[in-house]
Amino acid sequence: MKIFSVTVLVLMFCAPSMMARDNDVIFRDDFNGKLGDGWSWVREDPKGWRLTEKGLEMRIQPGNMWGGANNAKNVIVHAVPDPAKQPVEVSVTVSNRPTAQYEQIDLVWYYDDSNMVKIGLEQVDKVLCLVMGREEADKTRTIAKIPVQSFTLDVRFLVAGDKLRGQYRPSGSEVWKDAGECMLPVKGEPKVSLQVYQGPGNEEHWGHFTSFRVIKFKKE
Repeated sequence: MKIFSVTVLVLMFCAPSMMARDNDVIFRDDFNGKLGDGWSWVREDPKGWRLTEKGLEMRIQPGNMWGGANNAKNVIVHAVPDPAKQPVEVSVTVSNRPTAQYEQIDLVWYYDDSNMVKIGLEQVDKVLCLVMGREEADKTRTIAKIPVQSFTLDVRFLVAGDKLRGQYRPSGSEVWKDAGECMLPVKGEPKVSLQVYQGPGNEEHWGHFTSFRVIKFKKE
């Protein structure tokens, strides 16, 4: 039984595209006209988000979630299963054209404002990057900073037990690339979050989220 369990976990992390055909969707939201059930807001600014034909759009305003500031607006969260009991895949398509330093749009495995793992598009020193980072008790660690060419990326987390792997690909590609992996900064019930922050205060930048999915891996 121990060999079987390890094999399943290795297959999940090493060949997720193959496993995905056998998955069950726990929750999906294409943001067509309204938000799906179960979303809630932290520091909502109603004028700073909207639903359009492009999906869920959020204005990327000043504020920060990386470290102790924890003052970004329109942090939207949704509950997910405990990965210790049910491994999950969480994915979304993100799009933005950042101009400000550290301006970003992220998918986040979220416990609270001080404990999370993020992956998303971010401008770092005038370079567009895929950035993955871990935060525990407001102490931050960058896991990956990878230059990219596309302003639209699919990003996802594969989460099982107390471990998480982050992956990305240009939207439309079939091939996922690893960004990195880490231990979960567990504190309370797990949630997933969509976040934008570190935007310019003097112009309107809107980030776009589409094709949000939470998928359950079937136990063989």
